[in-house]
Amino acid sequence: MGRNGSDYKAVTLKEVAASAGVSLITASRALRTPQIVSEQMRGRVFAAVDALGYTPNLAARALALARSSIIGIIVPSVTNLVFTDVMRGLYDAIEGTDFQVQLGNSLYTTQKEERLLRVFAAQRPAGLIVAGTDQSPTARSILEQLGCPVVQIMDLGANPIDMMIGFDHIDGGRTATRHLLEMGYRKIGFMGARMDPRAQRRLQGYRETLQQAGLSDERLVMTTPQPSSVSLGGKMLADFLITAPDADAVFCNNDDIAMGALFECQRRGICVPTQFGIMGFNDLEYAGSIAPSLSTIRTHRYETGYKAVEMIVAVNAGEVPQSGIVNMGFELKARQSTDRKAGCSQSAPMAQICG
Repeated sequence: MGRNGSDYKAVTLKEVAASAGVSLITASRALRTPQIVSEQMRGRVFAAVDALGYTPNLAARALALARSSIIGIIVPSVTNLVFTDVMRGLYDAIEGTDFQVQLGNSLYTTQKEERLLRVFAAQRPAGLIVAGTDQSPTARSILEQLGCPVVQIMDLGANPIDMMIGFDHIDGGRTATRHLLEMGYRKIGFMGARMDPRAQRRLQGYRETLQQAGLSDERLVMTTPQPSSVSLGGKMLADFLITAPDADAVFCNNDDIAMGALFECQRRGICVPTQFGIMGFNDLEYAGSIAPSLSTIRTHRYETGYKAVEMIVAVNAGEVPQSGIVNMGFELKARQSTDRKAGCSQSAPMAQICG
């Protein structure tokens, strides 16, 4: 019963969202900042508001707006150089603002990510940044109900929770594999560790490209759930060459695995790139400095972290991002490890092995 004795019960925004078939965060934005919500979504939310007779609770809204200065970031690893570059961008972007970064490490596990999201939700963050687009249904539900800006980073997908900054990993895999084909390699393998969803998409791009070229051979695919490392890359190549001794190149899921493969080739006297081509992914700092220098796909990790913070700060200031989905793209860095026409590097270590 209401205070006046009636059976009146206020309609909640959650009920509006359910009626409109949208997330809570979308319903909230349709009413607060309609210009950043698609016309179709706005129409559904406004129709639900009219049908249900929803009236915003201004007191509750004022309480909801009383958020902390924390911008949360959840990454799967704090030791992986890919994510340390992202965090450099985050921390540089936060300088000079009233916000502070709080870091969570999910250790590549769904359960840990969900627990971290619940911790952040209780802190009423000003925004949240999460790696990837493959959150569990539970994690996605938490993110959708936070009521603050959310940025998914390092990947792109068709169904963003809110905002998204990344690149197409399938296309990255295609580009790396096409480069090896263009350099004249034909028995091209794939070596990958950990194999999270982003790694799986790179493998998909590799498979699609070789299938189109009529060169697909599953015997040339080697993956492991183990964490990536240089030493693991060397061990994987040794095993790979037992399985596929006729292979003439390998696309590695990341630069750590690629560098380990390169060192194993040097130990065995296999001339890179004349006898065997090696392709990495990410373009970590050392990739252009080793001998022979490593061909790889450069990803814009620092810029991604920086841009994610900029977008959250802008939304908190009442500004509307030009686009909620930002494709950072990637670059092919073709170097000595796949330059078959140039022959072996003339650096001292390779000259001793290949001379």
